[in-house]
Amino acid sequence: MLKIEVAIKEAIDRRARRHIRLMASPLRREVRRLRQLVAGFRKDLAALKATAAQWERMTDQRRWAAAVSDEAAKAARLSGPLIRKLRTRFRLSQAALGRLVGVTGAAVVEWERGRAKPSGDRWKAVTPCGGLGTGT
Repeated sequence: MLKIEVAIKEAIDRRARRHIRLMASPLRREVRRLRQLVAGFRKDLAALKATAAQWERMTDQRRWAAAVSDEAAKAARLSGPLIRKLRTRFRLSQAALGRLVGVTGAAVVEWERGRAKPSGDRWKAVTPCGGLGTGT
């Protein structure tokens, strides 16, 4: 009688282990997938933190200011086409030039079309570009 009980108990144990394996395998796969997903999120978060730190460093920096005298700024004759030519020579977009001198890209468009001219500190910021690469 003892042998039958042992045999039944072993059969029940085998079925139970098989059932547990069948139930646990999808859960293991899901846990593995979720761990990979979390690892990806951690990498993304680290990259975003690095970008945020870089932006903070950039905002802490002082804005570039040109070292041009008032006389040199008044003597400079920057026309719209010359501003466009210099901007393209330096491979700057209108928005990038605007950021450099503290205006919008739309203001640079107006300068290049001749509808407006830089004034005050903006004029002094654009003036050094006229002497770069021209031999003056």
